[in-house]
Amino acid sequence: MNRTNRSKLADRIARAAEASLAAQGYVGAVDVLLGIGWLDASAAQRWRQGQVDYLERVVQTNLSRISEAMKLFRAWARDKGLQPGETQYVARSPGRQKLRFSVSGDHTIERLYRTHYVSPALSGKKRERLEAKVNRPPDLVVIQPNNDTWTCHRCGSSGALLIMENPGPACLRCTGLDDLEFLPAGDALLTRRAKLRSPRSAVVVRFSRSRGRYERQGLLIEPQALADAKREIEVRQSA
Repeated sequence: MNRTNRSKLADRIARAAEASLAAQGYVGAVDVLLGIGWLDASAAQRWRQGQVDYLERVVQTNLSRISEAMKLFRAWARDKGLQPGETQYVARSPGRQKLRFSVSGDHTIERLYRTHYVSPALSGKKRERLEAKVNRPPDLVVIQPNNDTWTCHRCGSSGALLIMENPGPACLRCTGLDDLEFLPAGDALLTRRAKLRSPRSAVVVRFSRSRGRYERQGLLIEPQALADAKREIEVRQSA
């Protein structure tokens, strides 16, 4: 890469990183790749759900340019005096497998991809809250399909809900989620209390053809957690 192109790329990376830092309080390699347009949001989503074996497979440029961009990003972070920290990336799937970034799987490359940066101006408590947020496992996503023509790739059955896996859709029974109870969206207090009490949960979404996007329908929650949350709310309201 010649000096002019490198300078232009450095400017794009700086703008993308600044925007991410301002919006969420931290910035990482994935944010930058999304920000400069080399990584499509839908492809990133499929990777986060464990449907892509490694991130570099869906980055829309060659490995040499990716490496150069990541060097420029780290140099920008150092010049800004940002503080690095490692983020645990796990798939948005029942198995919660560790996500892979690089084609090689090299430990050092993977660690660099996992590193995010935060402002040194943050207080200790704010940094702790941010670290907890960044490292919180992502919600599982269960799909309410618009038709019942799908079949589970594991057992061949169908149903009202499915979860996407790398080989294809899977039913809740095969993924160990069939004991969870559906809580429709609409009651924010009950949803919040039940989710806090439930060791396992999943967000249920349905594709809206009119809006062209998936929209949240509710949560799958452990029945006991839902019952406890309802009882707690009833007691507080009657007190």
